[in-house]
Amino acid sequence: MKNFVFIIVVFAIGTQAWAQDLFDILDDETPQTKNYVSSTFKGTRILNGHSIENRKKGTLEFVISHRFGRVNLGADELYGLDQSNIRFAFEYGLNDNIMLGVGRSSFEKTYDGFFKYKVIKQSSGKKSFPFAVSLFGSVAYKSIDDFEPGNEPSTSERLFYTSQVLIARKFSPGFSLQITPTYIHRNSVKIEEDPNDIFAVGFGGRIKLSKRISINGEYYYTVNPLESIDTTNSLAFGIDIETGGHVFQIILSNSITMIEKSFITESTDDFFEGDVHLGFNISRAFQFGKRKEKKRKEIEKSDY
Repeated sequence: MKNFVFIIVVFAIGTQAWAQDLFDILDDETPQTKNYVSSTFKGTRILNGHSIENRKKGTLEFVISHRFGRVNLGADELYGLDQSNIRFAFEYGLNDNIMLGVGRSSFEKTYDGFFKYKVIKQSSGKKSFPFAVSLFGSVAYKSIDDFEPGNEPSTSERLFYTSQVLIARKFSPGFSLQITPTYIHRNSVKIEEDPNDIFAVGFGGRIKLSKRISINGEYYYTVNPLESIDTTNSLAFGIDIETGGHVFQIILSNSITMIEKSFITESTDDFFEGDVHLGFNISRAFQFGKRKEKKRKEIEKSDY
């Protein structure tokens, strides 16, 4: 009997060791994959500001943005629709991590150029990372001739620079958040009390309602605002509508401008006093070069 028990114990231990070795072998042979999170936001803009998203390699996007006058101007101004500020831009995916863009705004006849570089991608699986990080930089040139005779600003005095770190996380297929530390430099200011260097932080979010529709919100808090004008923090709410080849955004914002140096540091309207501007962003993407069918399907996926 004792020998029988001894044999059973030895057999059990041996079986357990063999099973453990087998599991180790299977674990070693099983591919450890890293899955990158896509579509944290549906477009390259949350609303006014940039999102973590880039255009894919070889994709050229044409973007038209409108902001109308304040809705509280009343029927005589067709609730702001008689006034309009427009920006159009071309944005190109140099590769899947770098996007370049140029644009022109009717406000102050401003030209701007930017780059956005995806440094870290949110991922799950092997060596996962909980959020995505991108770097954004832009330069804007104010070309409007609004100076007094004999007091023409130099080229350098017309330039503005913006640097941002875009930090975003997709918490679920239907909910994403982004925080955007921002630094803006002005080569010239109106009065001595105005800071040349302005710091701000942006907050943006997206809630997905259906496969093609989401609601977005965005807010920028300015740490050291301009003193020459009575500024307010930029606030916006909107709806994203995806229609296959483009994303259409309908926006309500207290900012009438559409580049960083303007809407972050120069907004003067109070959203909760009715100083709301109706606006929209519409983009159309064109693909240059061939992409594999598998990658095309990955781009169209809206979930993890």
